[in-house]
Amino acid sequence: MKKIILMILSIFCLFGEKIGDIANIVGVRDNRLIGYGLVIGLNGTGDKTSSKFTMQSVANMLESMNIKVSPEDIKSKNVAAVMITATLPPFARQGDKLDIQIASIGDAKSIEGGTLVLTPLSAVDGNIYAVAQGNVTLGSSENMLSGVISNGATVEKEVVFDLYNKNGLTLSLKQTNFQNAIKVQNILNKTFGEGLAKAIDPRTIKVLKPGGMSIVEFLALVQEINIDYTNREKIIIDEKSGTIVAGVDIVVHPVVVSSGDLTIKVTKEYLDEKDSQKIDNDTLLNPNYNLISANGKPTTISSVVRALQKMGVKPKTMISILGAMKQSGAISAEIEVL
Repeated sequence: MKKIILMILSIFCLFGEKIGDIANIVGVRDNRLIGYGLVIGLNGTGDKTSSKFTMQSVANMLESMNIKVSPEDIKSKNVAAVMITATLPPFARQGDKLDIQIASIGDAKSIEGGTLVLTPLSAVDGNIYAVAQGNVTLGSSENMLSGVISNGATVEKEVVFDLYNKNGLTLSLKQTNFQNAIKVQNILNKTFGEGLAKAIDPRTIKVLKPGGMSIVEFLALVQEINIDYTNREKIIIDEKSGTIVAGVDIVVHPVVVSSGDLTIKVTKEYLDEKDSQKIDNDTLLNPNYNLISANGKPTTISSVVRALQKMGVKPKTMISILGAMKQSGAISAEIEVL
């Protein structure tokens, strides 16, 4: 039986972070690459001859080697058509190696032990930035139709980003927040000089480079600056594993929630300890009436989840109850279901 696992984080709300951890530099980013290729050398576990696009691809590959053959004449089951994906990191240079992921798109039984034939990888602009080739491994996955090749691609084309000649930069916060934008602006002005940083919206801060240092030196210093960062309270629910991750101080306001035959009431009423079960230092549960109370104090999400566990509420029902509490306004924190 799947159990709910509650993980309490005390780092939500206000805590110290480096600017490099909470903000990206606009223009400095990864680029996704994709390609279509063939995995060969499969021991009869490749695509069936009824996969027309695979047989056509084999015929095209052979024709590029001056061997002309009709797709209908190819009877091999040792080849599989695959899609290849990779991530091109910022400032990647020609000759750098990339890890690649491979997945079958035909009706192959397995691509384990196969060899990927030389395949170009392109970005959204249609240009080729890397080429991939190598022996496929499944790694720790039990899926026989997807695999990886470590260092399986070589960068052939660079994404040009002239950082050296820039006189400034733009920071983009990973979360939209007016307070954080102003905090970054103020700490940068305090550190490097008034007027160099300007928050133009709750996510974007434009910064000018001070004199006497290169842009690389400046960025290195900016990213290491500590800031009291205000994070948005969030409850994360993993339905598959039954894991709930929540901030330790997220409050659940008084509310009544019904789910099927079950009715739960979170209240500020004082409960008699004789008729109740102790959930934690402050919270009590009256199982006869499904009452949850911290006896006048704010009831937290951690206490509510523990009380629901004590009542034997199933994970699916518990997730529905938390969602209903959010919809009613009893929980102000954002809920994210994975």
